[in-house]
Order: sequence, then C-alpha cells, then structure tokens
Amino acid sequence: MSFRIQPAAPARPNRCQLFGPGSRPAIFQKMAASAADVINLDLEDSVAPDDKAQARQNVTQAIGDVDWGAKFLSVRINGLDTPWWYRDVVDLLENASDRIDQIMIPKVGCAADVYAVDALVSAVEAAMGRTKPIAFEVIIESAAGIAHVEDIAASSPRLQAMSLGAADFAASMGMQTTGIGGTQENYYMAHEGRKHWSDPWHWAQAAIVAACRTHGVLPVDGPFGDFSDDDGFVAQARRSATLGMVGKWAIHPKQVTLANEVFTPSHAQVTEAREILAAMEEAKASGAGATVYKGRLVDIASIKQAEVIVRQSEMIAGH
Repeated sequence: MSFRIQPAAPARPNRCQLFGPGSRPAIFQKMAASAADVINLDLEDSVAPDDKAQARQNVTQAIGDVDWGAKFLSVRINGLDTPWWYRDVVDLLENASDRIDQIMIPKVGCAADVYAVDALVSAVEAAMGRTKPIAFEVIIESAAGIAHVEDIAASSPRLQAMSLGAADFAASMGMQTTGIGGTQENYYMAHEGRKHWSDPWHWAQAAIVAACRTHGVLPVDGPFGDFSDDDGFVAQARRSATLGMVGKWAIHPKQVTLANEVFTPSHAQVTEAREILAAMEEAKASGAGATVYKGRLVDIASIKQAEVIVRQSEMIAGH
C-alpha cells in the first residue's frame, strides 16, 4: 500500500442516472417517481438552442416544486465552449431552491475547465448566502479529457463523480462508429474464420476508474444508445461493474431497472463475500494468513474484495 491512502468515494447509491431534457417538464414527475438513484435534468445535448432559456427556467422552477424524494438531483449545464453555460450556473444558483445537489459539467478536457465552473459556483454561492455546497460530476467525452483524466479527477473538492460520454468521445477520437456504447461491429479479432468481439470502450473506462479511485470519485458508465437492445445494455453494464464502475446512465425509463439490477450485488454475491470474510476470520484465529474457500486460495487481498461487495450492498439497503 502506498503511503498515501486511497480516499473513499462518496457513500451514496449511484446505480442509475436517469436523464430527461429540461425542455420537457411534463416528464419530471415521472422521473421523480422512478427507481433511479440520480436524476439528471438536462440543459445540454437534448435541448435545442432555441429552447435553452425556457428549459433553464423549467428546471429552475422544478427543483423546488417537484417532490424528488431521496433522489440525488443533478443538472447538466451546457459546455464551456457555448454561450449558455454561465447563465445556467447563475440562474440555477440564484433562483433555484437548495434542493439541487449537483451540477454536471460536460465535455471536460482539463482541470482548468472544472476550476472555471468552481470559481463561478463559489462566487454565486457566497453572494446568495447558499450554505449547501453544490457537488460536481464531470463527463469525459474527448481525447483531451481522457489524456488529462487524472488531473481532472483531482481538480476540485466538489467533484463526486465522473462519467464516460461515449458518443462525443468517439467523435473526438475519430472512431469509425455511430454507435453509443456497446459492442461495435468492426471492432473484432478473427481466428480460424471466426470473429471475436472485444470492447472498444474498455481502456477508457479503466483509465476513468483508476483516476476516480485514486482521488475518491465515483466512476460511472455513460449512455447506451440502443434502448431497444436490453441484452446489449446489460452486457455493457456488467462489464462496467466488473471494472469497478458504480452505475450507468439511463436514457430511457426501462433502462433504470436493468441498471439497478446489474449494479446491486446479488444475494449470491453478498453471501459468498460474507463467507469469504468468515473463512478468513477463522484463518486469522489459527494464525494463518490465507485459507481455501471452495477450492480457491483466499488471503488478505480477498478480504478487501469481499468488503467492497458487502459495503456496497449495505449502503444500497440503507437507502
């Protein structure tokens, strides 16, 4: 273990982040009633330029008017390369209730991007006497973002989560695909006339997870564009969970259930984790540093792995 202890990420469920455009206030109540842990009201990509001002007003009003229950409430502002983002921040923090929990910053390419939003947020909070600090989530969706991912993960004490935005990321990287997440038809290996598909997003996800875990930030998988393909969504989500991500976006209500199922440890997983912990306690009592569980070696590292699953299960159950 390094002398620097890896900080813990925020202890809150983030299995599913349900997105909805701020230009469609009619769906806000349904979003609030969903099983998603996080609600993302969107002012960016899902809102047409001519609708930006009205969407901002809709979201600002809904933050206080809608009963969001225990949901973690987030608003995705427009990118720093647009003329809308500063007004998103100012209007939200000057006029919305303190029910808002988080601002999501899209297309972050470097730590300075986060610093810019942090400075504006801090100024408005001070001016308005807001006592509840706004959290940040950033989206990595460019070549610059992945190249600077660790600096971004360390950029602000407000930062709680980081997501991969597959579509813009693919465009920035010049990837030959129009798919949003999931398996890509032409990303395969061939052996003896058979195709074997691998995951083109794997390396970016792993980089995000490593940066997040180094700095105590929640790593989150982004959207899966084909909401008619439940099997594809689940497969992508399971790969993300195995890599260490804590949740996934939902761009359609039916994806909420799928994400929650994948990112909630199963009864079998929790039972096995608890049995491993019990087996190691017996081993330690007899002076051993390792033991055998179901035919495989378990040791001190196994305890850490099992504790991750148990803690996650207990946290979700507690909410």
